[in-house]
Parts: sequence; structure tokens; C-alpha cells
Amino acid sequence: MDQFRLARPGPEHAGELLTVQRAAYVTEAQRYDAPHIPPLVETLDEVRADLAGDVPAVAAWLGPRLVGSVRGRVDGGRMEIARLTVAPDQQGRGLGRALLAAVHAAAPAPVERFWLVTGARSDDNRRLYAAAGYVDAGSVVDAAGVGLVRMERGREDSAEQDRPVRDGSARDVSARCGHGSAGGPAGG
Repeated sequence: MDQFRLARPGPEHAGELLTVQRAAYVTEAQRYDAPHIPPLVETLDEVRADLAGDVPAVAAWLGPRLVGSVRGRVDGGRMEIARLTVAPDQQGRGLGRALLAAVHAAAPAPVERFWLVTGARSDDNRRLYAAAGYVDAGSVVDAAGVGLVRMERGREDSAEQDRPVRDGSARDVSARCGHGSAGGPAGG
């Protein structure tokens, strides 16, 4: 089994990260017939600025290739989980789950709640988030007419799901990629 490595990306990884993000979100854009969703129109400079700052961020590499990432946006005691992406050819291997757990672990101490929005018809993503302890907390239709679901959880709501699985199963990505020290289309 190939080994993933999780680590904080730097501004020098912005181009690779944006490429994976766009590849991962194309199917979401097609599902909703909305080609201008925020992950597809985010610019290289915006990604680079996020990565140059103190934004909690985690990326996954398979050898030299960046294959997934996630960023957090902290506002006081809350952190938005944003842009959880996995390269389309790497989806379904547990990497989305490992990235989500790693960004939870990277949240600064004052953060007590995590939240995110995902497409109302993005069933795989919603299952991934529910398995990580997220619950539906409302819905909204964005400016492009896309139905979104807001999901939330507390820092301790799903600590068990955030621990690396050590049973050798396909869910054991955290153990296989050594994510313990890590300080959308998630493919989970």
C-alpha cells in the first residue's frame, strides 16, 4: 500500500494545491450546474496568502505529488473547515478522513467548535462529515442557486473518529501516513 505523508503546506505549494482543488471540485460544479463555485474561482494569490499566514492547513503527499489538502479559518472559538479536497484518482482511500482529523488536531486551543458547508446533494461528503461527528445545522441557497447544508461539531464531539485507526483496515490511512504529528470532494 502506498504511503501518504501529511504536513503543513507552505506558500510554495499553492500552485499544486490549487490544481488538486480545481480537479476535485469539477464534479461538484457539474452536479450543481454551477461552474463558478468559490473553490473553482479562488486565485493562486488567495491560496498563497492563506498558506503564508497562520491558517491551519494540512496537505497530503504521495511521494512527491500533492494529492489532497484542507484549510481552516479561525474566528474566535470557531473554525470553518474549508476546501477539503482529494485528487480524484486518490478518492475513496480514507485520505479525506485523515485530512479532516489532522486539521481538527491543528486547530488552535481557543477553538471549541468546527463548522463547514457542503452541497445539499453531495451525499458522499455529507456521510464523511457525519462519520466525523458533524450534524446538520441548517441550510441555505447561495447566490448561484446551489443548495448548501451547514454542518457543525464540537472539538470533543467526535474525538474517537479523530484518532488514527490502528487495525490495518482500509480506514487505517492515519497510521499508514504517520499523521500523528500533524500540528468537497474529500473522497473519504
